[in-house]
Amino acid sequence: MKHEPLKKNEDRMARRQFVKSSILSASLPFLLETNTLANVFFTNTKNVASMASEKSLIGGYGQWAAGLQPKVPSLSFRNNKWTNQAAWQKEAVARTKELISSPPKTVAPKVTVLKKYVYDGLEIEEITWKLPYGRPTSAVILKPQGATKPLPAILGLHDHAGMKYFGYRKIVKTSDDQHPMLQEHQVSDYGGKAWANEIAKKGYVVLVHDTFAFGSRRVFFEDVKGLNWGAVDTAGKSDLDPEKSENIATYNSWSSEHEHVMSKSLFSAGTTWPGVFLSEDQTALDILSNRKDVDPKRIGCGGLSGGGLRTVYLAGLDPRIKCAVCVGFMTTWTDLILNKSVNHTWMTYTPLLPNYIDFPEILGLRVPLPTLVQNNNQDELYTLEEMKKADVVLGDVYKKANASEKYMAKFYDGPHKFDEAMQKDAFEWFDKWL
Repeated sequence: MKHEPLKKNEDRMARRQFVKSSILSASLPFLLETNTLANVFFTNTKNVASMASEKSLIGGYGQWAAGLQPKVPSLSFRNNKWTNQAAWQKEAVARTKELISSPPKTVAPKVTVLKKYVYDGLEIEEITWKLPYGRPTSAVILKPQGATKPLPAILGLHDHAGMKYFGYRKIVKTSDDQHPMLQEHQVSDYGGKAWANEIAKKGYVVLVHDTFAFGSRRVFFEDVKGLNWGAVDTAGKSDLDPEKSENIATYNSWSSEHEHVMSKSLFSAGTTWPGVFLSEDQTALDILSNRKDVDPKRIGCGGLSGGGLRTVYLAGLDPRIKCAVCVGFMTTWTDLILNKSVNHTWMTYTPLLPNYIDFPEILGLRVPLPTLVQNNNQDELYTLEEMKKADVVLGDVYKKANASEKYMAKFYDGPHKFDEAMQKDAFEWFDKWL
């Protein structure tokens, strides 16, 4: 398939900077329609990041809102009232699951294999399955060519990046004919690597799937009614190539604006975006665990950014994940209250959960299972001080559980990314524990 060339390099970089400075505009969709406000929030990101303690994203209400949080939440394992780890874990996990309110999960669906082939030294299967809602899920399996015995496995969780048109394709490469937008994304965020391929080569079966609202699971224009956002309503209808870069960019912009609509609808339905993610990621985990070429006792998961967010919830709440690597998504609720909610998608939040545990403690629910958190010192999506506080919180949880050796946080220079050096450390962590 031929792809239309991207815009000039400076236009591409401007778009990338916009995405990285907002993950996404979905948090404040009206800013897209107000140039003055957009300039304030998205071109002066240094001012947002460096706000003094008396100022906040919500003005004079910031310190009051942050003060509503208990210093040590009631279901934090750091709370002195908890002396029995098993009792704490049972209650904390149950309450967290109640609040994220995942939709009912069915038994592992039937998997259809669409295609098998060899590429880049890997045996690749393109597969699909149908959930009770939405369009079928597309996914890919990668494993070393010629593998004959059950292997450890990784559930690779793709990112957000403001590109909901794409899902699993953002972290894999299955042919030399790769869409130029995916090439650009992998260079920008992954050091030019398809990290799912790279870890598969090290002796793992890797499953990467499109999750809710991404790729094959995205919201399609033709399925939506009641919205009129100008040109986006007709974008692509006169062009039969949905893979055309201009059409993809239009879709990504539209889907960013649609996030607040989706989130409100999910809340009204009695569920949450993290809850839907968890359900769909657990279904993928069911499928991976049931494969004959997989050792179900040696399964890990990981991902960057939106994939890191999904790692927090999945690894925190499903003990089948024996090793977790959360990349570029770790901070505190306080950081989101005062400084950084403007930078984050609606997919992040579980209402009322901050009354019970701090954000890093969602991942801490898995203690003592091995956990690596990778942060970037200049990551514009978080405040460095709060990333370090999150490290202290998780470190204290693991220390209290006498499992300090099972937890590690690493900080790297540079912006939001999962580059080759970080991948090397992540793969070594998986190798150590799986």
